[in-house]
Amino acid sequence: MKKATKKEIEAIKSMLVARYDDAVTELTYSNVYELVIAVALSAQCTDKRVNLITPALFSAYPTPYVLAQADLSDVKALIQSCSFFNNKAINLIEMAKRIVDVYNGEVPLDEKELITLAGVGQKTAHVVLIEYTGANLMAVDTHVFRVSHRLGLSDDLTPAATEATLVKKFKTNLHQLHQGMVLFGRYICTARNPKCDSECFLKEYCKTKESFKPR
Repeated sequence: MKKATKKEIEAIKSMLVARYDDAVTELTYSNVYELVIAVALSAQCTDKRVNLITPALFSAYPTPYVLAQADLSDVKALIQSCSFFNNKAINLIEMAKRIVDVYNGEVPLDEKELITLAGVGQKTAHVVLIEYTGANLMAVDTHVFRVSHRLGLSDDLTPAATEATLVKKFKTNLHQLHQGMVLFGRYICTARNPKCDSECFLKEYCKTKESFKPR
């Protein structure tokens, strides 16, 4: 696969930032506690599905203190339509317990601290910090991975390696680029039947229509 040149990378960056400068997550939340739960639930699950689940979950468990005392079967019942709901329910309660016991009920806004929470890996931590603080970080989901490879920005085989490559090539405006690449991949550069001719504003930089998936 042909790689994007430095000039092409700068053009892609400029066009994505211009198009998605004000883009935010499509997950519904009202505070950072709700955000970290929504992002954790969104792993291998669509934002649309998560947004159907979370209103009842947040109503039943509006704070970490309440969730830390939750009955596991109740949490499972509320999120059962989400992928891997059994493990996610366990992690949500353990996450809440640590937030209460270690952080006095406040979700830590530090990457190293966030990843100590159950169910929160680097990608989830980055998405939370990108969305909530505008941090200059990159996170690679299936959409960002696919877009990166189609545009010749990366030929890495894993999300972690792709993230490192994107950070090295883009350097700045990473939070806008993350949000933009997610939305671009979700609605335009889709896995199946990408809207190359009708909607793609990056068509001239496309290297392949192959649908890449991380290993």
